[in-house]
Amino acid sequence: MIRVLVVDDEALVRSGLRMILEAADDVVVVAEARDGRAAIAAVGRHRPDVVLMDVRMPELDGVRAAEEIGRASAPPRVIMLTTFDLDEYVHAALRAGAVGFLLKDTPPRDLVAAVRTVAAGNAMLAPEVTRRLINSFAERGAGRAEAARERLRVLTGREREVVSAVARGLSNAEIGRELAMSEATVKAHVSRSLAKLGLDNRVQAAILVHDADLT
Repeated sequence: MIRVLVVDDEALVRSGLRMILEAADDVVVVAEARDGRAAIAAVGRHRPDVVLMDVRMPELDGVRAAEEIGRASAPPRVIMLTTFDLDEYVHAALRAGAVGFLLKDTPPRDLVAAVRTVAAGNAMLAPEVTRRLINSFAERGAGRAEAARERLRVLTGREREVVSAVARGLSNAEIGRELAMSEATVKAHVSRSLAKLGLDNRVQAAILVHDADLT
C-alpha cells in the first residue's frame, strides 16, 4: 500500500482528496494536516511514502514545510498542490525537493496516477504545466546559465544525454527507447548523475538543465 499524508488548510479539500485516493485499492491516507507545521509533525509520526501538500497555507506554507521535510532521513516524496498553473511559490518548492506539482482541479484518475508515479521513484515532469512552470520560473541569465553548464561538465556525454531527456519529461522507459538502453541502465545513469551533481531528485536535475539552457 502507498501511504499518503494529505495537507491542506481546508477540511473540505482534505476530505475530497482522501475520498479520491482511498477509492484506489493500493493507496491509503494515513493522516491529514491543516498546515505546514502539522505536516512536519505528521511525517515524523506516520512515515508516509508520499505527501500531497497545498502550497499556500497559514502558519507555515508548503514550500517551507517541503524544505523541512526534505531534511529528514529517508524523507517522503512531496507533491505540491496549487490552484494556479503558474504559482510563484511552486518553483521554490521544486528547488526545495518537491518532486512535482498538480493543480487542484486535476482529474481523480490523474491524481491517483501521480501518487503512484512518485511512489515508484519518478518525478511529475510529464505534464505540460510542469514544463511551463520550470521554463517560466527558472532564473536564467548569462551568469546563471554558465554556472549551470559548469556543474554539468562533471557528467559524461552519455550522462548528459540522459539528464537532458529527464528535463524533457521522459520516463526511464522512454529514455531507454530513445537512447537504445535498458531501463536498468537508464536508472543507473540517472542515479550516478544525481550523485555527481549533488542533487536529490530528477526535478532538480531538470531545473539545472533548464538553467543551463540546454533543452
